[in-house]
Amino acid sequence: MDNRLLPALLVAGMLVLAGCAGATGDATPLQTATGSTDTNTITSGGSATVSAAPDLAVIGVAVEVRGDTAEAARTQAATQVDQLRSALTDAGYEVETTAFRLDPEYDYSGDNRDLVGYRAYHALSFETTPDDAGAAVDLAVDNGATAIQTVQFTLSDETRAELRAEALAGAVEDARGSAETVAGAADRSVGTELSMQVGSGGYQPYDGRVAYETADAGGSTTFEPGSVTVSASVTVTYELQ
Repeated sequence: MDNRLLPALLVAGMLVLAGCAGATGDATPLQTATGSTDTNTITSGGSATVSAAPDLAVIGVAVEVRGDTAEAARTQAATQVDQLRSALTDAGYEVETTAFRLDPEYDYSGDNRDLVGYRAYHALSFETTPDDAGAAVDLAVDNGATAIQTVQFTLSDETRAELRAEALAGAVEDARGSAETVAGAADRSVGTELSMQVGSGGYQPYDGRVAYETADAGGSTTFEPGSVTVSASVTVTYELQ
């Protein structure tokens, strides 16, 4: 070998060794940083349901009449609805129109379709207290209502929000209890919450049952409302210790 090449070979070898040493030095802290992000976790779902007596009744009533002509049906319905709305308004209820229809009616018993008249339908809705629902229904019927569409016992917005908050708190408690049971079985413990997700929840109003008294002097409408339920669900991820 030509001795003049030795210095160049020695320099190249030192550069290669230096490059290897630099790569090794960079890998160690990178691996340590990656390892530090690993965390043991446990994810648990929880749910809760709370119930309360209704504090609001939503009543739907309607006037339905028939006439030989569209104008006759509309006019009769308007007259009865005006009387009905005035009576409810005078009693302190806020009345809203929820539906109105004016439809032809046909007789299909023969070979041809025969127009026999028209039907007008006008629906109203108003709110009251559960204790007053029966008297409100009787007032509506006595003043032109021909149908009681619905009597729904429910919750005011404020009460519903309070019950939902209570249900959510119960759902979080339920989720932690389940997580602690599973972690304890593995000789581990549950740490702090890392993430929480709230489910859609649920709300179940109560439709009242109508009971008519049978006294000879004329009965009044009474209701027996049940409880209203509000439910909530959560999904929580905890640190596992």
